[in-house]
Amino acid sequence: MTDCIFCKIINREIPSYTVYEDEDVYAFLDITQTTKGHTLVIPKQHVTDIFEYDEKLAATLFSKVPKIARALEKSFPDMEGLNLINNNKELAYQSVFHSHIHLIPRYSKEDDFSITFANNGDKYTSEEMAEIAKTIKENI
Repeated sequence: MTDCIFCKIINREIPSYTVYEDEDVYAFLDITQTTKGHTLVIPKQHVTDIFEYDEKLAATLFSKVPKIARALEKSFPDMEGLNLINNNKELAYQSVFHSHIHLIPRYSKEDDFSITFANNGDKYTSEEMAEIAKTIKENI
């Protein structure tokens, strides 16, 4: 893809701070550095989002994530946790449409970063939950 900023980074048309690279995967520091060490892991193959992955690409990319996460943990002993985030489509906050996984080291609860998971469980009956699960299972 010619207009993709991540493809341009992979092709060295735009500089980046590389932390890992092999023939299929490229990982580099996110220029925003939400926290120190914020890293993006991307497939070299241009895919827009998780919905375009096949099993081989998913296995290849996701198998590198723990290796890079361990490198972050070893590099930053004060890191107390790690958020792994993959946004897919605009509504889910995807802003670059080349699939990427954020590895965001967490150092304290005071980091300028937060995620909220609302509890909406009481909005569904057990029958509705069973139907939701059944629908998903049928589509796997």
